[in-house]
Amino acid sequence: MALSLFKSGARPRCPAWVRSVSNVTGTTHALPIYMNLPVTEGSPTDANPSLRMLIFGKPCAGKGTLTSKLTDKYDIHSISTGDLLRQHILERTDIGKEAEEIVASGGLLPDELMLDLVAQKLDTLRNKNWILDGFPRTQRQGRLLDNYLKHRNLPLSLVVNVDIRDDVILNWIADRWVHIPSGRVYSTSYKPPKVSGYDDVTGEPLTKRPDDTPEIYSRRLDHYYAQTSPLLYYYASRSPHATRLVNLDGDVDLLWPTLDSVVRESFPTVREHTMLARARLPGQMQVRSSF
Repeated sequence: MALSLFKSGARPRCPAWVRSVSNVTGTTHALPIYMNLPVTEGSPTDANPSLRMLIFGKPCAGKGTLTSKLTDKYDIHSISTGDLLRQHILERTDIGKEAEEIVASGGLLPDELMLDLVAQKLDTLRNKNWILDGFPRTQRQGRLLDNYLKHRNLPLSLVVNVDIRDDVILNWIADRWVHIPSGRVYSTSYKPPKVSGYDDVTGEPLTKRPDDTPEIYSRRLDHYYAQTSPLLYYYASRSPHATRLVNLDGDVDLLWPTLDSVVRESFPTVREHTMLARARLPGQMQVRSSF
């Protein structure tokens, strides 16, 4: 019998069983049989696993914020495919020139070209800890990335899905104001400016982003569900299962502490930045900021 990921008539969600640790509400979900098979070399149960991580989530769910918190605290490299592509175009590399021609003609970049872009960067980070943002976006891209990593004996070790309710994100969007020149973002509900309607640093007026509307967000959300739900299913259904899967949902204030805990406990060799480690005295309680 085929597994049904989504209830009829309901908006699709990441399946509840795509988890290998307790979620932020404290409930532990049983895993399907194929996710309990012996893990292969390079899995998170190795004595000294490296962090090779993908992070997924709905538009505006806070993936960038969580990634920034991880890279600020730990010795982890963040790889943005958008930044890599812009760098290759600027430097006029073979990949950059090919990509520029395709984009200029209104085409979509082939999956193989995107893999080449990512692979060149990952080849420089062998045995390093990294988070990959922006690739893969489809199940086919996921398979291409897996094949590349498998041939280098460097499989993914962590896949995180930030699963925030749609209505919560819509409220965030309604409350969001930005300072366009700097990119600083404010929220009237949880991060208000010192003076209502004005940037804290420059004193210039804040504005709403043109795409911060329920209609545009709904279209982006539909696109996300169509692409990412099959990709998450792919990572959950591989056998033998060598990648830890974590679904972050529930109380938004616990997203960062939960992710921080997963990294510390499952990847103990990932070191904190020296200045942060020195700032914490022996026996001193660490105060972790919330998402």
